[in-house]
Amino acid sequence: MGALRALAQAPGPMTAGALGAALGLPRSSTYHLLAAMEQEGFVVHFPEERRWGLGVTAFEIGAAYLRHEPLERLARPLLARLVAEAGSTTPLAAHLGVLHGRETLYLLKESTKRPITIVAEVGVRLPASLTASGRAVLAYLPAAQVRALFPNQSAFVDRTGVGPMSLPQLRRLLQEERALGYAQERGMVTAGFSSVAVAVRDHNHRPVASIGVTFPDKVASRAQHSRLAAAAIRAAVELSRRMGMKEGAV
Repeated sequence: MGALRALAQAPGPMTAGALGAALGLPRSSTYHLLAAMEQEGFVVHFPEERRWGLGVTAFEIGAAYLRHEPLERLARPLLARLVAEAGSTTPLAAHLGVLHGRETLYLLKESTKRPITIVAEVGVRLPASLTASGRAVLAYLPAAQVRALFPNQSAFVDRTGVGPMSLPQLRRLLQEERALGYAQERGMVTAGFSSVAVAVRDHNHRPVASIGVTFPDKVASRAQHSRLAAAAIRAAVELSRRMGMKEGAV
């Protein structure tokens, strides 16, 4: 498992020596391990480069993992619980979003019995710089990656006249929301609606998704807003735990 993880996280194929050093194994043990893994198809040897990479069996397992939709399956009951607990007094929609380029792609949505009409339906993509769901993920990406996603002003979208329209504005907002512990937007996507969202992180602490809540401004007091943010935080923490992030990690 350690060898597969090291190869998966490397920028490209590795030498046996580099892999052994990463695993803390002597040279002979590293070659025995690689030979056994090569026989099962987990690794492949590139003799001209004297390097090793992931093999077809590792790819097949990764593809099977995606077919099982682990993120959605783990998140669905948490969204249903979030709606049941937080939506008793406020009509709302809870959703799971992921970053797709510089857009937020919505994978799941759960609504209260009193549904609200929002644009964040399953399969819809919205500008990540405007959505709380998108900025919750952007806030934990390296600065260089954010800069690559938003290299100039043309990368920013204006829907309602509210929201960041430059990289410095976006960076300030991400810094504020990272300190707050969740992202929030009011009227940036649809006038009259607000959202809060929290990053979901995997075992490497990387942001892989976000859990968000959208609600009408007119029915949500400041106290309810805080309560919804706290509920989203609990759901995101639980999903992060289910994704392998150790308890207490930030």
